[in-house]
Amino acid sequence: MLSERMLSTVVRACSNQYLKLTPTDDTKVAPPKPGQRYMLYMHVPFCERLCPYCSFNRFPFKEERAKPYFANMRKEMMMLKDLGYDFESVYIGGGTPTIMIDELCETIDMARENFSIKEVSSETNPNHLIPSYLEKLKGRVDRLSVGVQSFDDGLLKQMDRYEKYGCGQEIMERIQEASPYFVSMNADMIFNFPAQTEDILINDIERVIESGASQTTFYPLMASPSVQRSLARTVGKVDYKREQRFYEIICELLIGGDKPLFENGSAWTFNRLGTGAAGEDAMIDEYVVDYEEYPAIGSGGITYLGENMYVNTFSVSQYNEKIESGRMSIMGKTHFSKHDRMRYRFMMQLFGLRLDKKQFKEDFGCSIEAGLPAEMAFMTAAGAFATNNDEEITLTPKGRYLMVVMMRQFFIGVNNLRDQARAALPGEEKELLFGC
Repeated sequence: MLSERMLSTVVRACSNQYLKLTPTDDTKVAPPKPGQRYMLYMHVPFCERLCPYCSFNRFPFKEERAKPYFANMRKEMMMLKDLGYDFESVYIGGGTPTIMIDELCETIDMARENFSIKEVSSETNPNHLIPSYLEKLKGRVDRLSVGVQSFDDGLLKQMDRYEKYGCGQEIMERIQEASPYFVSMNADMIFNFPAQTEDILINDIERVIESGASQTTFYPLMASPSVQRSLARTVGKVDYKREQRFYEIICELLIGGDKPLFENGSAWTFNRLGTGAAGEDAMIDEYVVDYEEYPAIGSGGITYLGENMYVNTFSVSQYNEKIESGRMSIMGKTHFSKHDRMRYRFMMQLFGLRLDKKQFKEDFGCSIEAGLPAEMAFMTAAGAFATNNDEEITLTPKGRYLMVVMMRQFFIGVNNLRDQARAALPGEEKELLFGC
């Protein structure tokens, strides 16, 4: 599709332009703005084994490395409290946040004791969907997102997940058993693997439905530079030409027909109707939709506050040193101009399916048509807008797919930012990741 190729090219160029990391001596992030709602992101970078498609900050798990890390993450959280922050939501990503379940629980308990937490989301892997872990997470975590990627045994073997987490049938059964423990159980999926056929994709969707998961997120496979080689070696070269067709199949089976089973929570998140996961207040992986500004703690965390995006050190050893010396873990930042921030708002709100035009004008001092004329012209010409009046913009099905493209390219740009931070890793930690 021509509009997809044009959009990919433009977003790639824009992301490369403004997602450039500059070293900084800042020892803490900016204080909170009065009246602003904030979410806290925590990053746990440890995994039992590293997946070939993942470009997040992650390291092979060792208890002696992870235990002091959790303690320091709790210290960093309290540094934010000292700055005056309060949080109504927590998102814990990784890595594998549940890698040390008791440490995770202690960290969540501290957050709930010190902030006005209404909801906690955490990621996990299928092998941690066991009764002893689920009992500890119950009441602490409201939304659990399990990394499934695919239920197809062939694809699981390609991704080196079959031995780790079991076959697709076992994973589906574990989700069925775990779902009652949480307000929302999310099955995290990936589509457009090179070896994935339409039949495999349809089977994945059917298994998501059968699993009883109250929510599912279907991410397009993202070939960031840091993982291109490992992707090509394991699952093959990514082909974006069939991405739209695959996305249409997902929407057809989940939200199409006379009696849809799910509704869109974002362009690539689907909430099961009739569950606590559905509705306007449903929690989703892309917390940036609901919380435009958020501090992040932990090695590899990325903070967005006002005009700055801060990046925490990707080195676990340096992270511990920084926190133990009484400073936060920032190693670099990138500055967003007013135009960058308008683009960011445009992308995030439309990815969340509705842009508030009155709020945009109030925050930026101009209409969206005046602030982003090229973006508005392109999306209008592409047939992306279902509604465009004085109040709001909403999306057509084609518009939702174009937002998938935009977010895919933006996240590839963020992954490039991570690569810039990863380049500063000391030799020992580089070797852990790349075998240099």
